Amino acid sequence: MPITKLVIHQFRNIHSATLHFNKQINVITGDNGSGKTALLEAIYFLGLGRSFRSHLSNRIITHEHPEFILFAEIDEQGVQVPIGLKKTRKGESILKINTRIATKLADLTQHLPLQLITPDSINLLSGSPKNRRAFLDWGVFYHDPLFYQTWARIKRLLKQRNAALKQCKTYNELQLWDNELCFLSTEISDQRQRYFQQLIPLIEKTIADFLPEFSIKMSFFCGWDNTNKSLQQYFIDNFERDKQLGYTTAGPQKADIRFKIGSYPLADVLSRGQLKLFVYALRLAQGLFLNNVNNKKCVFLIDDFSSELDQSKQQILAKHIIQSDAQLFISVIDKNHIENLFEQQCSVFHVKHGKITNID
Repeated sequence: MPITKLVIHQFRNIHSATLHFNKQINVITGDNGSGKTALLEAIYFLGLGRSFRSHLSNRIITHEHPEFILFAEIDEQGVQVPIGLKKTRKGESILKINTRIATKLADLTQHLPLQLITPDSINLLSGSPKNRRAFLDWGVFYHDPLFYQTWARIKRLLKQRNAALKQCKTYNELQLWDNELCFLSTEISDQRQRYFQQLIPLIEKTIADFLPEFSIKMSFFCGWDNTNKSLQQYFIDNFERDKQLGYTTAGPQKADIRFKIGSYPLADVLSRGQLKLFVYALRLAQGLFLNNVNNKKCVFLIDDFSSELDQSKQQILAKHIIQSDAQLFISVIDKNHIENLFEQQCSVFHVKHGKITNID
């Protein structure tokens, strides 16, 4: 589902740009601070309705302007689908798909599956379980059409349950929420488990190229030990503790995926460069799964492609990206090395002080 056209108005230091992209490789060059990452960020914002750099819209809208506007045309099996997003300084958003107003960000996301890799992406492995749940749920979202509404309902129930925990005196007062919450939690955990089990062989195949010297074990934790007792029993047993803490300590909101070498967490064994390679393997595996199983192609956004990777690893990575047949946006300082790596025609864009020029 490649992006064929992108229009940007008042997004960071990019005042105005109309760009036409290659359906495969797009290289973004320029000095540090020129606006390379802002271009990737604009694409990311259009696909997910948020930034990967800031939670504050006011920092993204160009100085002294009231709003930013993003518009793109996406090729969906030969049909050009227009999507657009406007964000104001007051936090108001307007989404459009095929010229019609959309009410859910998930509607936008369905049209533009994005995978982002930055120098900070190793936080997927070294950071909190929240990062790994987000990785997992990205894939389940596209794989299982019931996932989004189930997870949204679970989050509402958890919010209500946590509020009730601060007021109730006995566990019976929570039954109203827990019966449905336990049912939906089991359902969403099964969705996550099924997806991850299908993803593992693709991860292993990619890892065999990237890190052949390591044997890596992968497992899914649903958020409670479901081999010993049900989630309902956990809620009963943990009632006093949860009440004291003011939140629910077991359930799908605590799910995680775990990667180990021997008995050690991956992040304790691998170097930063090796961790980044593993993140590439995870993201590429998800893109391949999306293509093979869901018949959708994702768009890869890679900020600072060569960071912490030697030339041989860059060559392996380039090979896998080409094989994935996905659209790629790469930011680099020197375009010559990248063009040699991919051995095919790239569209090259140079960014200077927020002005973007196609230099093919």
